Amino acid sequence: QVQLVESGGGLVQAGDSLRLSCAASGRAFSRYTMAWFRQAPGKEREFVAVISWSGSTTYYTDSVEGRFTISRDNAKNTVYLEMNSLKPEDTAVYYCAAATRWPAEQRVAVRSYNYWGQGTQVTVSS
Repeated sequence: QVQLVESGGGLVQAGDSLRLSCAASGRAFSRYTMAWFRQAPGKEREFVAVISWSGSTTYYTDSVEGRFTISRDNAKNTVYLEMNSLKPEDTAVYYCAAATRWPAEQRVAVRSYNYWGQGTQVTVSS
């Protein structure tokens, strides 16, 4: 089992940057696929980015491609989401998630992930 705690959210202006962190406790963090999702008010939780256990493979949703970067430091049991050129439509609660298996073509599905953090709020003003 793994526990996930997100941090780094806040209120920023359009065009600014933020870096989210997700600290994991528990065993074998390096074996987990890690991902970021987000949920805006009144909307379903949506996939943002995923990274393989080694960090060699990443995928992004189209709306953040080129602006966001997911990375991980297995020595620190931490996964990051670097967010640049933020837009008001990026406003959401951002969740960290862990999967015990590489979800492959199901990587965007909430059900593919076994563990979730409590979320951190990101608000982008125009």
